[in-house]
Amino acid sequence: MLKLIIALFFIGLLPFPLLAGNQLSGHDSPYLAMHGDDPVDWQSWTADVLARAKKENKLVFVSIGYFSCHWCHVMQRESYRNEKIAKLLNDNFISVKVDRELNPALDAYLIDFVTRTRGSAGWPLNVFLTPEGHPLVGMTYLPAQKFMALLKNLQSKWQQSPLHYKQAAARAAQDMAGLAAKPELPISQKEAEQYEAIMVSQALRLTDEMSGGFGQQIKFPMVPQLDSLLGAYERNQNSRLKKLLVTTLDNMATQGMRDHLGGGFYRYTVDPGWQTPHFEKMLYDNALLAHLYLRASKILKRPDYELVARETLDFMVSEMAGSSGAMIASFSAVDGSNVEGGYYLWENETLSKILNAKELTLLKHMWGLEGHSDFEAGHLPRLQATLNESAKNLKLDNSEAHEIFSSARKKLLNVREHRNLPVDDKYLAAWNGLALVALVEGAKLEGGEKYKAAAKKIRDYFVNILWDGKRLWRAKGKS
Repeated sequence: MLKLIIALFFIGLLPFPLLAGNQLSGHDSPYLAMHGDDPVDWQSWTADVLARAKKENKLVFVSIGYFSCHWCHVMQRESYRNEKIAKLLNDNFISVKVDRELNPALDAYLIDFVTRTRGSAGWPLNVFLTPEGHPLVGMTYLPAQKFMALLKNLQSKWQQSPLHYKQAAARAAQDMAGLAAKPELPISQKEAEQYEAIMVSQALRLTDEMSGGFGQQIKFPMVPQLDSLLGAYERNQNSRLKKLLVTTLDNMATQGMRDHLGGGFYRYTVDPGWQTPHFEKMLYDNALLAHLYLRASKILKRPDYELVARETLDFMVSEMAGSSGAMIASFSAVDGSNVEGGYYLWENETLSKILNAKELTLLKHMWGLEGHSDFEAGHLPRLQATLNESAKNLKLDNSEAHEIFSSARKKLLNVREHRNLPVDDKYLAAWNGLALVALVEGAKLEGGEKYKAAAKKIRDYFVNILWDGKRLWRAKGKS
């Protein structure tokens, strides 16, 4: 089993001796580098980690996250910069920080373990391994006091009976290996239709009929599921399924999931009504959503969905393209002042200084900027009325309203450009592949030459930089 784990996770890594202290300062991964000043003696994930763990008979603490992860930032602030917690980790464990976007195989393996043992998983993903590399205990975010109590309790039990826990973890790892998915066999057309009917039935049962999406808590865009349902609707024209799709797509496009000033989608919302986002912007989300809205515009005959897709592609081309031609991974949820969403929010006083009376009145009507904000740092634009609807309500000609809006938008974007938004500037092959697919579809649109040009740059980056003649590299360093 140990040989299997090493084969899976250490392919292509050259081991080097573990050094004392925190080894992440200046790391090529922005996520790992931001932990370089923690008092925790973070190590990178290498073959020497388990060798040292065996020699010292210590548990390995593996903490996995990514640059734009909100709760990863919170746990860093609360726990990994806490001197008492750092001392517990440094004295009793070998602590390893992992960027999930650079080690997806390890991430997937430990996500599977935590899902099986806890019922759900996410990031930050925190797992304790035995010196043999077998997962023992795993969890996601914990507040500092609970995390400290866990460290003390786990270390005490490990000192009392390490052999017992090694054996238990080894048995669990063996069980997980036995439950590994078997290769899928081809299915018949009839079976495919049956599975699709089951998928549609379950989606209709789980959907939020008021706001779209699935469930009644946190809302993610769930693009692969929506794309499959869109295909099912195209084949069968189910009216209830159409309502699910339209309600979901409308609310994701008009409410708090989308940046109505600069374009692009946030990763998810923390409420069922798509109002309050976690403000990280990921390349893969935006690529998938741009492609989804392009397809939906055709199947559902909604030209406004094409506009949403174009604005998303425009955001990717203008804001996510790096100097190499490939696209960066993500933008942080917190701004340079460590304010959640601060880059995107607007205080009333700021709006009054930037905009003239007509501009302010129009944006208040369009974006619902009246009254008390839901966020401490200011208002989040959400589409409460279209530009033409606002023009009619405010007794403006459409042409005049468009001029006012264009002027206001230009002013706000100019101010926002001077704000500080941390960026994860890795180039990831898989995510750029998704961007390439979306841009190719965008290139087919009228006036899509800019998307074609951006797609060619990504293609060239794959061919000239990531492909070495034998294999495609997963990632390259900074923009």
